[in-house]
Amino acid sequence: MKAERIAALLRRPAAGGTAAVEGWLRSARHGKERSFLVVNDGSCLAGLQVVAEPDVPGYEEVVRALGNGDAVRVAGELADSPGSGQRFELRARSVERVGRTEPDYPLQKKRHGFEFLRTIAHLRPRTNTIGAVWRVRNAAARAIHAFLQARGFVWLHAPIITLSDAEGAGAMFRVTTFDPLRPPLREDGGVDWSRDFFGQEAYLTVSAQLEAEIGALALGNVYSFGPTFRAENSNTSRHLAEFWMVEPEMAFCDLDGNAALAEAFLKHLFRAVLEECEEDLGFFDQRIQPGVVATLRAIADASFERLTYTEAVSALQRSGEAFEFPPAWGADLQSEHERWLAERHVGRPVVVTDYPAGIKAFYMYLNDDERTVRAMDVLVPRIGEIVGGSQREHRHDVLARRMDALGLPRERYGWYLDLRRYGSAPHAGFGLGFERAVQFMTGMANIRDVAPFPRVPGYAEF
Repeated sequence: MKAERIAALLRRPAAGGTAAVEGWLRSARHGKERSFLVVNDGSCLAGLQVVAEPDVPGYEEVVRALGNGDAVRVAGELADSPGSGQRFELRARSVERVGRTEPDYPLQKKRHGFEFLRTIAHLRPRTNTIGAVWRVRNAAARAIHAFLQARGFVWLHAPIITLSDAEGAGAMFRVTTFDPLRPPLREDGGVDWSRDFFGQEAYLTVSAQLEAEIGALALGNVYSFGPTFRAENSNTSRHLAEFWMVEPEMAFCDLDGNAALAEAFLKHLFRAVLEECEEDLGFFDQRIQPGVVATLRAIADASFERLTYTEAVSALQRSGEAFEFPPAWGADLQSEHERWLAERHVGRPVVVTDYPAGIKAFYMYLNDDERTVRAMDVLVPRIGEIVGGSQREHRHDVLARRMDALGLPRERYGWYLDLRRYGSAPHAGFGLGFERAVQFMTGMANIRDVAPFPRVPGYAEF
């Protein structure tokens, strides 16, 4: 008999008929007259209770020897459960132990702290919480692709190895085949990168935005969805060295169109996850972050406010709040400012636009006042910024002037300037940190617990 996923089995309209499941034991209780097993296969939060009577073949040798964590295959009759909290139970006809768990199995029947679970990251997906996180990640990724594909966007497979710094932050991982203790040197003592694998310095990408602009100025609307890397030595609950980004880029689009798409995108994402992961989100709402479901529903139904950066700073200065970082025009907004704007000042998501040029990247469209650029951040309650984007500078002369002022080498970005020489058009885009979004949707306190294989300073297992 072919095994059925437990999630699908629990959606059956009624009990009756035969069924088989394969999974891992969450618990095994052996009484005098029968054994009660709870099997979970990862397809959903719920486990399926299995009732095994002594007439099951191998009952004494197999069933009564089963323990927590064992891999099993069970077949039997699907029946209504007399117990509360579960619709069905499986009355076993056969039970097979596929894989035995050693006595030192670290996941026992108790709640383990997340710090401990990070030390056994290869086993933590078997817990309720991390298993639910992975299912939410899956649903969110599917929703992202569905939203953009339905609107005619082309998925761009952007390179991971690059020569350019899209963020201008300089915190990049270098890619080299050189022996770090004996690299070839030039006559002046500097490293001779021309002898390296790529013939020049190469890095892991911090963003696919620049490559996405190539796609947008040829195909109209594109998006990238893949890993990005930051070599920031930040040991915090909000930073990862490797994380995924979704970055749509649209030709013939200005900042208003960009903000409208970001709003529709977030609403679709939250609605899709609320619908597909109702059970998992209910678990997070009960066990991790009370109110997380209500927050997602409120954002999905809200109309996003629009504020300029100047208006936002003015509101912050008039607020009377004792901020740790006093708000001032020309300084970047801190998380405390962003949360106050979304939670207290507006009471719903807000799109802040037109930031000072001095605190934003070189590629953002310079406004007529030559002090601000057409940048935007989408702020939501509880975490502040969740999306960042801009209208790109499509005027060759203005872009070249800004690059020169920042000391960016034209030879490295010659191709980027070429896009402004050959049929340039207004274009815009934004980026969403995928792990940050999953952290927000689940209410998890530490971003390391929503990344399947977190990369942080001092840690890169698996």
